[in-house]
Amino acid sequence: MAVSFKSAVISSLLLASVLSAGAASANALTENFDGGVPAGWTVVNNSDPLGSTDWFQGNPTVFGSYQGAANSYIGANFNNGAGVASISNWLILPTSTYRNGDTLSFYTRTADGSSWPDRLEVRFSNVGGTNVGNTADSVGSFSSLLLSVNGGQDVGGYPEEWTKFSVTLSGLSGATNGAFALHYSVDDGGPSGDNSNYIGIDSLSVTAVPEPSTYLMLGAGLGLVGLARKRKAKAAHAA
Repeated sequence: MAVSFKSAVISSLLLASVLSAGAASANALTENFDGGVPAGWTVVNNSDPLGSTDWFQGNPTVFGSYQGAANSYIGANFNNGAGVASISNWLILPTSTYRNGDTLSFYTRTADGSSWPDRLEVRFSNVGGTNVGNTADSVGSFSSLLLSVNGGQDVGGYPEEWTKFSVTLSGLSGATNGAFALHYSVDDGGPSGDNSNYIGIDSLSVTAVPEPSTYLMLGAGLGLVGLARKRKAKAAHAA
């Protein structure tokens, strides 16, 4: 019985180690924007002409956050540009290692009764970094458009209640050093334009799929646990 018990303990410890390895991922993150633009993220405002604001801490007098303190979200608005502007304001996540199946999710909304349409893009660079070019029309290395919220800039097309959006990576050749970017992109925007009002983003997360080797280790761990149980049952029958 002592031998059987020891085998079960060793296998259980191995399984716990495998499960722990699978649960931990350097690529996963959760951001609630409790303090404005997070450390390590990059803001690039290429709006033309340039306005008086960039991405900023949420303003609860416009609307409150999805969760947490009332100002716990990140915002962008018409003042990203000046006059009649082509708004192009980027919020770029840090470069990390991504794989097919990794998912970016977030909540977003605009102000109640907005008659000035907003638009938000989610883009991906398969080389990472912060190269978005230098003009309002450029995207640099962020040429992969994964999502466009109110792509047609329609009145009422941007949600006026917190709404969840998700994108999932595919088509990567393997583990890729890349970066996601949120792009507040509005034509005919600015204080004097017909478009652009105010958007918020909250509760952003990146969910990473385990590496293939993790599944192999998990299978091996489960196999050892099964073998230990058989040994334990055999020893009990012999006793």
